Amino acid sequence: MAISDWPAAERPREKLLAKGASALSDAELLAIFLRTGCAGKSAVDLARELLSEFGSLRHLLQAPRPQFCSAHGLGDAKYAQLQAVLEMAKRHLEETLSREQALTNPKSVKDYLTAQLRHLDHEVFAVLYLDTQHRLLAFENLFNGTIDGAAVYSREVVRKCLNQNAAAVIFAHNHPSGIAEPSRADRDITQRLVDALGLVDVRVLDHMVVGEGEIVSFAERGWL
Repeated sequence: MAISDWPAAERPREKLLAKGASALSDAELLAIFLRTGCAGKSAVDLARELLSEFGSLRHLLQAPRPQFCSAHGLGDAKYAQLQAVLEMAKRHLEETLSREQALTNPKSVKDYLTAQLRHLDHEVFAVLYLDTQHRLLAFENLFNGTIDGAAVYSREVVRKCLNQNAAAVIFAHNHPSGIAEPSRADRDITQRLVDALGLVDVRVLDHMVVGEGEIVSFAERGWL
């Protein structure tokens, strides 16, 4: 049965307009993105099939272009659309964070860092540079590593902070393993950076570790 023949309350688009996007399942959201199904399958049926093939919505969204485009019902046009949507979402989160004080809305910080770092298959050490009001000046992926770790250099962090005229920073890095629990090395590096930046009056507000389904905050743990 075509989606147009479904009761209005069950159609994904009408359901979204009536109840909001959060009320929809992953398959329903994906069906709206797909717009149409294929022979013998509605857009929702196709969406369910794709979610099963890729394992989850996140894995579908982060699939490499060849894998994404080879799936039934997808292709270069859908891939381009998807990349545009994902980039718009990142920019929206960045604009939201730029208008807010990072300390007063840690959820915005976590949402932004999740969008930036969670999908990476190698470890990245990133910095949020903040002004005196703790608003975002810039975000930068500062050091790239392997799946095992990233080398972090205090001198380079200090230089970058001075170039940005930052009054405070929030550090972040991802754990490609998906486990967000910080290591002893993570804590040692953070303390070394706190000491180095203290010499130039730049305050370290937090260090967040991004995992698969959670973010661990050093500040919330009482480690800063």
